Amino acid sequence: MRKSYFIALLILLPLLATASTTLPLKGNFVSPADKHIQYVGRISFQNPERPAWNYPGAQIIAAFEGTQAKLVCKPGSGYFMAQVDGAEPFKVAFRGAKDSVVTLCTALPLARHTIRLMYVIEGYELRPEFWGFLFDGPIVEAPALPARNIEFVGNSITCAYGNESTNKWDHFEYETENHYYGYAQLTARALEAKASIVARSGIGAYRNYSGPKTGNPESHMPVQYEYTAYAFDTKLRKNAGMDSEKWDFSRFTPDVVCINLGTNDLSTEGYDTRLLKQHYQKLLKMVRQHNPKAKIVFLCGSMLGGKPLDICKQLLNEVRDEAQEAGDKEVYRFDFSPSTGALLYGADWHPSIWQHELMAAELTAYLRTLMQWF
Repeated sequence: MRKSYFIALLILLPLLATASTTLPLKGNFVSPADKHIQYVGRISFQNPERPAWNYPGAQIIAAFEGTQAKLVCKPGSGYFMAQVDGAEPFKVAFRGAKDSVVTLCTALPLARHTIRLMYVIEGYELRPEFWGFLFDGPIVEAPALPARNIEFVGNSITCAYGNESTNKWDHFEYETENHYYGYAQLTARALEAKASIVARSGIGAYRNYSGPKTGNPESHMPVQYEYTAYAFDTKLRKNAGMDSEKWDFSRFTPDVVCINLGTNDLSTEGYDTRLLKQHYQKLLKMVRQHNPKAKIVFLCGSMLGGKPLDICKQLLNEVRDEAQEAGDKEVYRFDFSPSTGALLYGADWHPSIWQHELMAAELTAYLRTLMQWF
């Protein structure tokens, strides 16, 4: 038995009791801590052998020389989109109680290949973890990541809630949420940029979906933005673990921050516009403190209409104008075209894949001009 294979088996012994997808496990095991693996997004490395996250859009990129590759994750981690070299991306699922190994590619030409993975759902309950790769050859240096950086701060629209459904009466399911085809990632790819995502369905700038008029001070975005991961119960932040980890803002320096919040604050009756504006301003101050050189763009999403849409636009315009008058000239505004149903709806009236494509086209054109990214 080759020494490297023997070591790989020793490392993987804890997995053998649960792995079921592609047994027997064969190949060169590559630890998540390997210096050749590249990561994008808010990922916790408190345990470098078990990187963890729960926001959509986390990315893992690696290259190897060989013919086949397997992905090892915590069972039940959820859904990824995977791309091998420049081929069409495909969905990878870790949904079973014992599914910990999935084959990404096999019978490739013996050559250098690149694996790109993106976590495409909201993993707050699943708490996904990456456990490593199995290659039949050595890991090598991955291609350089894009130099441009965009941070997206948002709600279910940014997560791409229900975009793979074509029935507005459907409700949330992991199977129909695909962040890879959401406006944020479509925009980032069109602009050749990396995207870091801080987004959660139902979250607001001050009041989460159907929350009290006084707001949800324990879990709205100004609370969550400071941390690596979203926490349902912020009491957990008193304990050790990913939930209590403050985000190291030096790990990702955005050129532009796009904030798409307000839909949940305004989508049900009982909101307080004064409090909403105050929290927009609070969030702006927080984002600016951590990103002093970034342009900051407040977006108005595509799901509001009528009076709530008018209120959202008015408040965001006031926040921009007052910030600029106070000396912050790099605060901007952008409005998506409201959904009309012409491009269908996703689950629970959310944007469909086609609506996301329209949103991405609109935002790409705006940011290309704003950032001079030609």
